[in-house]
Amino acid sequence: MTGHIDPTKETFAKFRENDRPGPIHMLNLVRMRDRAAYPDGRSASGAEAYAAYGRESLPVFSRLGGRVVWQGRFELMLIGPQDEYWHHCFIAEYPSVAAFVEMIRDPVYREAVKHRQAAVEDSRLIRLKPLPAGKGFGEIPEG
Repeated sequence: MTGHIDPTKETFAKFRENDRPGPIHMLNLVRMRDRAAYPDGRSASGAEAYAAYGRESLPVFSRLGGRVVWQGRFELMLIGPQDEYWHHCFIAEYPSVAAFVEMIRDPVYREAVKHRQAAVEDSRLIRLKPLPAGKGFGEIPEG
């Protein structure tokens, strides 16, 4: 089975079209390969390759106003496929859709993302609109 690593052109076009004002949150669920799959055959673990992606992309991420607003350690899939697990779970905030798009197009980021592509076995990247926290289940604020 091939994992989900990069967005399709069609999905990325939909992402860009919904250019509402305000910040976006991106929920990241990432499962690493044991060994990174670099096209040039270099040797690294998935964790080492993902760490290189983080180091090399950080200056672009930070310059464009990105920040990690939440992270957690996966413990158990209570509801969902029991064989599904994630090595990294976090939410990155970007000040706008345009900032995220600019990051993806930045030449430094495009070079850094090669490490992510080598490292990741499967992932989910879910765009969210930040809302105020509610008091209980089902309390969904307007907006």
